[in-house]
Amino acid sequence: MATTQWALDPTHSEIQFKVKHLMITTVTGNFKAFTAQAQTENDDFSGANISFQADINSLDTNNEQRDGHLKSADFFDAENFAHLSFESTKFEKLDNEGNYKLAGNLTIKGVTQPVVLDAEFGGTQKDPWGQTKAGFTLNGKINRKNWNLNWNATLETGGVLVSDEVRILGEIQLTKQA
Repeated sequence: MATTQWALDPTHSEIQFKVKHLMITTVTGNFKAFTAQAQTENDDFSGANISFQADINSLDTNNEQRDGHLKSADFFDAENFAHLSFESTKFEKLDNEGNYKLAGNLTIKGVTQPVVLDAEFGGTQKDPWGQTKAGFTLNGKINRKNWNLNWNATLETGGVLVSDEVRILGEIQLTKQA
């Protein structure tokens, strides 16, 4: 069977991250500039090869000072590592309800670690202009320290300012390439 190429539809896609602050509330951030591609050999995407890249300088948490700190050497070090990237190693269909596991290698600050995300395949649909679209919802968790994102501050009460756990959420729409 022939390989089908899919490219990100950036106007209908988003990637977010969520981190606990003071361990009592959650701060949400997103990447405004990112790309994704997929290569498939079947209509249900099982076994697809998937790649993703985000521009660190497009990071936005709705607070310019915090964004600057996140882009600094304390966290993402955007000056030396302009992008983060993901390359799949396995995209496994779990059932007929659209549930998948997406395994791959996530690279941040030059450090590559394996990750596994849950994925829900929303199906495919033709848009009003005749383009075939495919939709996915992604979610999972990583420990930021695995990528040397170590900065933190200890609170008077003994807790920490920023949690180590980072939740990843994505709404991805792909366009089938001719």
